[in-house]
Amino acid sequence: MLLCSKLTTKESRAVSVETIEKRSTSRKLAPRYRVLLHNDDYNSMEYVVQVLLTTVPSLTQPQAVSIMMEAHHSGVALVIVCAQEHAEFYCETLKSHGLTSTIEPEE
Repeated sequence: MLLCSKLTTKESRAVSVETIEKRSTSRKLAPRYRVLLHNDDYNSMEYVVQVLLTTVPSLTQPQAVSIMMEAHHSGVALVIVCAQEHAEFYCETLKSHGLTSTIEPEE
């Protein structure tokens, strides 16, 4: 035997309302690092420009010349600002070609 019951208009139903908290979906940007080229008295200017061009493909020849000249006159020049992993790669590659390079966090 099957029993069915219907609610009358006098009966009330309990309705639960649940509030869902939306979490922030904004992404935190990875810290950026500056790759610096330091002047040296051992490598020719042409060699430094060539190493810069092969190490950092996004550089143009005029940019590479400008970076080399800045390092030559000021002692240090900014090569590129990028993510830490890329900065470490560029720095190590410059070093492996006999250039003096360091990285530092961008302020």
